[in-house]
Amino acid sequence: MDTKIKMQDVCDIADYFLNRQEDDCQDVITHLKLQKLCYYAQGFYLAMNNCRLFANDIVAWQHGPVVAELYDKYKGYGSEALPLSPNFDLDKIPVDIQDLLDEIYAEYGQYSAWKLRNMTHCEPPWRNAMRRDGILSDKDMIDFFKTQIA
Repeated sequence: MDTKIKMQDVCDIADYFLNRQEDDCQDVITHLKLQKLCYYAQGFYLAMNNCRLFANDIVAWQHGPVVAELYDKYKGYGSEALPLSPNFDLDKIPVDIQDLLDEIYAEYGQYSAWKLRNMTHCEPPWRNAMRRDGILSDKDMIDFFKTQIA
């Protein structure tokens, strides 16, 4: 992994997506949807930079890819809409990463949580991890997401 690039905090990435809710009237972000948006952010970032956006492993759970730290933080909300993050500091995220997150949100934010869940179930990173140790591998994510870059 390239150590020159500073990894982001997964909670900051999640907060970025949560704070996008006020910018439009798309479907609200639930815990399930947030997990999938973070998965897509990690996947595309890996494919484009050959290093992780955030250090946390993504694990294959019943309803798709999950970052355990985010699960622990938001599990109390169940399937309710997650609130905006009032203490979010946009300056923590470099502009080039904001641009990528905006692209991900524009593409995947339009889908419901269950649509995203079903999409991830058809993708090799989650399927392979379910057959192995339950952790989505960087290699599987890079291989798959490189095929998704236009």
